[in-house]
Amino acid sequence: MRRGPNRPASSRLRVLSLASEAEPFAKTGGLGDVVGALATAVARLGHDVRVVLPLYRSVPRAGLKPSAPLTLTLGAERLPAKTWTAMIPGGTAEAVFVDVPSLFDRDGLYQAGGRDHPDNLRRFSALCHAGLQLATAWRADVLHAHDWQAALACALVRWAPPGSVRPATVFTIHNFAYQGVFPLSQWPLTGLPPEAWSVDGLEFYGQVNCLKGGLRTADRLTTVSPTYAREIQTPAFGCGLDGVLRPRAEALEGILNGIDTEIWDPAVDPKLPAHYDASRLSGKATCTHALREELGLPVRLARGRAGEPLLIGMVQRLVEQKGTRLFLDALEALMRLPVQIALLGTGDAAYHHALQRVSARWPDRLQARVAFDDGLAHRITAGAHAFLMPSQFEPCGLNQMYSMRYGTVPIVRKVGGLADTVIDDADGKDATGFVFGPYTPAALLGAVQRTLACRSKDPGRWRALMRAGLRRDFSWNASAARYVGVYRAALKACG
Repeated sequence: MRRGPNRPASSRLRVLSLASEAEPFAKTGGLGDVVGALATAVARLGHDVRVVLPLYRSVPRAGLKPSAPLTLTLGAERLPAKTWTAMIPGGTAEAVFVDVPSLFDRDGLYQAGGRDHPDNLRRFSALCHAGLQLATAWRADVLHAHDWQAALACALVRWAPPGSVRPATVFTIHNFAYQGVFPLSQWPLTGLPPEAWSVDGLEFYGQVNCLKGGLRTADRLTTVSPTYAREIQTPAFGCGLDGVLRPRAEALEGILNGIDTEIWDPAVDPKLPAHYDASRLSGKATCTHALREELGLPVRLARGRAGEPLLIGMVQRLVEQKGTRLFLDALEALMRLPVQIALLGTGDAAYHHALQRVSARWPDRLQARVAFDDGLAHRITAGAHAFLMPSQFEPCGLNQMYSMRYGTVPIVRKVGGLADTVIDDADGKDATGFVFGPYTPAALLGAVQRTLACRSKDPGRWRALMRAGLRRDFSWNASAARYVGVYRAALKACG
């Protein structure tokens, strides 16, 4: 197999980013935020970037322009596909949509009614075949695949016919827990040759493991924080694939995600009732008052407690990974403290019901909104005094960076990207929040008690934590430059 030619270090790269979602077109979580923002940031550094996505039912059609048709081969099946293009807002990178209505024109990106679409391997294999065709036609230097849904593209490059001109490949792990595992009977849908079905390929305990294929075959690997890069090489966080990843440690780099500092800016955010920044904090109090009014939380607690309670915000998926069970286990003890909690999220139905029950039990203390509401997410981030993230594991996390940008002091578990971004109050003048280690209700409770003590007994220190967070630079500038370095390393590696 022959790859595209190496270019001088100063040259303009052509990067095709392949993903199952990207802001602002389709998003279920942090993956979508990262793919769209990274593409824009790399393009602003002077490179040509295209993002290839499925044309889901939810993608707005206005402004889409027709492009070249494709024919996708999945085993014995040949699927016709249309493609459409649009500029990503900001005008620096282009989105290309793969239009196969039988695969993508349905409710839900990955699921319907809480269950995975049964043909997900077929759907995302088609996306990978389309991505590789588009990369080849465009003569992309690098194909950057994101998570298991795009991982097959790296394997398709690895096992392309001899003499083929193909791009270098970079595979980014956004969450090691989601691996794209399917029964052997679906193997023909991958379009890969028989030799790819082996312990050195995609075979994993008799099943097809798409993420493993990306780990084995990409020229370079990245994940979304330095700590997570170390964690996933251990049995505790490796989800069964740590033994596959460790031999590739030299090809792996942890690059912290950035955030969109134009969308997330308390000085101009149109979703807020008032604006503020590090030099003028008065608008934050207005946001706090408005949030309490919106959610029906009183300014003072009943049962004789004096003073304004600490308002804690939480915006998260209601799943075990995010520490929802740990939070519920600690809730009885938390409700004995002078705190209120504003929570927003969706996820497992059992957690939906549990939160509705506890909201009814402590209506002046806890208000949970089981919904997706971007405006309310911004208002909780701005209006809360502190922001709680008790994650069991957290590859990077974005909400702790949003909260610091809004002067809301984070309370986080020391894991993954949370450990890389939040500096504990005990660690000196540059501190930005409160960090706890053990995954226990007692440890979570202790961190909240430290937060309470700081805010009530040392208001000067509290304001210093707020301002330190507001002044942190979480933009994509530095991270995008590191990704460009990885792209060049991948080109060098593949010769």
